[in-house]
This record gives sequence, structure tokens and C-alpha cells, in this order.
Amino acid sequence: MKTPLVRVRLITFPLDPAARQGRFGHARPCPGHEGLRGLSTGEWAGRTLDEVAGRDPAAVHAWLSDPAYAPPGGESVDALIARVGAVLAGLAEGTHRVVVEQAVVRAAVVHALDLPAAAFWRLDVRPESVTTLTGRAGRWNLLVGQPQDEQPGAGQERAGQEQARQEQGQP
Repeated sequence: MKTPLVRVRLITFPLDPAARQGRFGHARPCPGHEGLRGLSTGEWAGRTLDEVAGRDPAAVHAWLSDPAYAPPGGESVDALIARVGAVLAGLAEGTHRVVVEQAVVRAAVVHALDLPAAAFWRLDVRPESVTTLTGRAGRWNLLVGQPQDEQPGAGQERAGQEQARQEQGQP
């Protein structure tokens, strides 16, 4: 008997003006999947990392080094990973396409691959990118890489590579 397959396509938001300025977000919601809302940074929301570090460098250090630490009025990385993991575990069979914050993608990958929580800060997630997880029987896989044909501008990039090879006399 074949076990049901769950596929989750996590699409990240484009950077908004606040994110471009390096400001903490406000736990952006994920309609239809409340548990996939962004990380709550509590009292730090709307401020830059430099502003927060200038007032309380020990708190910023704790937040970046201790996954159990939560900013004042906010949520810890451990709590985010647990919340996102609970949503993944409860998804119905089929393909789910959700638009989420970058922190949610990090948390999903940490949970899915059973990584230590400290790995959360070691994962870089591009804005406007897609991360795909597939699950079956309580086990998740991460789809890494996309065929060049599926990437935006891939045809132009290949044409440029082809031209460069020809100019260098390579087949």
C-alpha cells in the first residue's frame, strides 16, 4: 500500500521597504495556514538590528546564539520551528503552495531534515524563491536545485555561456 505524499512549495515574499532597511518584521500572516505566519520579534518589530543591538547587545547575542531565547514579547527560534513543524505534520495529502517569510522556510527545513535548531541561522533563503519539501510516512525530503530551464532568465544565461565557449574556441 502506497503512503500518501505531501508536497509543500514554500514561496518567499519579495523584500518590502522595511526589510530592505534591515528592519525586524511583524510576523506576517499566512492565510489558510496560521501556523506558518512569520517569526514574532515582539518589541523589536520595526527596528533595525543595529538599533536593537545599540540598546541591548546582550539580548541580540542571546537571540542569535540561543535558539530558546525569545526577544521581549516575541518568539524563540525553537518555538517557531515547533510551530512550523506541527503545521507540516498536519498537512493533508497533496500539493500545498504557501507564501511565507524567509524565517518560516528556515524553520521548515530545520524541522524537515531534523537539523539542530542552531542550523536555522546558517540557512540563507532568497526573497521570491521556492523551496520544496516532500513528505511521506512522517519523513521529509528537501528538493534542492531546479533545472536551468525552470529558472527565470535561464535561456539568456545559457546563450551567454554558449557564446563565451565559442569565443574561447571550445565546443
